[in-house]
Amino acid sequence: MIHTLRDIRTERLLLRRIREDDLATVIEIQTDPATHEHGGPPPNEEETRTIFAEWLWQWTEHGFGYWMVEEPAAGTVVGLGGVRYKEIEGETVLNLAYRFRPSAWGNGYAVEMAAPTVEWSEREMPEAPVVVVTNPNNTPARRVAEKLGFRLHKEGPYLEGGKDVPAVFYRK
Repeated sequence: MIHTLRDIRTERLLLRRIREDDLATVIEIQTDPATHEHGGPPPNEEETRTIFAEWLWQWTEHGFGYWMVEEPAAGTVVGLGGVRYKEIEGETVLNLAYRFRPSAWGNGYAVEMAAPTVEWSEREMPEAPVVVVTNPNNTPARRVAEKLGFRLHKEGPYLEGGKDVPAVFYRK
């Protein structure tokens, strides 16, 4: 079933569907080592192109996915994020993820982007729980999860890029 997620305006942000012409911005954000402060090395440009194609496919196939997060007052993209289907330990879930430019950190944008996304997901797809998976040392992401009402579900390995990495899993 296709669920159609429409653009959302929050107090300060526009959350909109990614488009083909967002590729250069996504490459810029995804390949920036600063945006991977709490994880492994950033993907290279080729890997980012592959990831981006998967994100476009998610929107086409399912009607939702990762947003481009814009600050309309300034006319700039400050990051990206949203939910997409993921299988974790045999369960289909909606993985909430985001990545913001370092210049946008500390402004509460992650919570502002994630709250309406989670609300929509829980209303439209209650059969697929929303989860947050992050590095155990990523204190800012853990705080965001807790502000959204998520609680620590478990700690353990997470398969990322073909390797098991340490992770914490949050659920409501």
